[in-house]
Amino acid sequence: MTESAAASAVRPSKGLYWTGWVLSVLPSLLLLFSATMKFFPPPDMDQNMAKMGLPMSILTGLGVLELSCTLVYLFPPTAVIGAILLTGYLGGAMLTHLRIGEGNVLVMHVTLGVVLWLGIFLRDRRLWALIPWRK
Repeated sequence: MTESAAASAVRPSKGLYWTGWVLSVLPSLLLLFSATMKFFPPPDMDQNMAKMGLPMSILTGLGVLELSCTLVYLFPPTAVIGAILLTGYLGGAMLTHLRIGEGNVLVMHVTLGVVLWLGIFLRDRRLWALIPWRK
């Protein structure tokens, strides 16, 4: 197999590739904003953290974790690992909100996770072999 044939076997069409990047960047911007809010907390953040039963002292660590996972996701060679890490991060966020009775945020977190995975699925054809669609 020639080098260009091997590349085309792995790379999706331009439309799918760029759609995948748009779907990857949009939730990443939300996550980057969320991480920034942890580094520069608004005045009522201490009340929100107390409501969740979490100390303010973990805010910087959560910000570093969220920022790191998002950057790993946006870097193409490590994007799948980043998607796995962000899935775990979002799972922890969902559990925290469920524990205090805020089930209404689940839709947002699940949607965010689905869009993250759809974005990487559309831009990396190697995932198509792992998640085959049947006709």
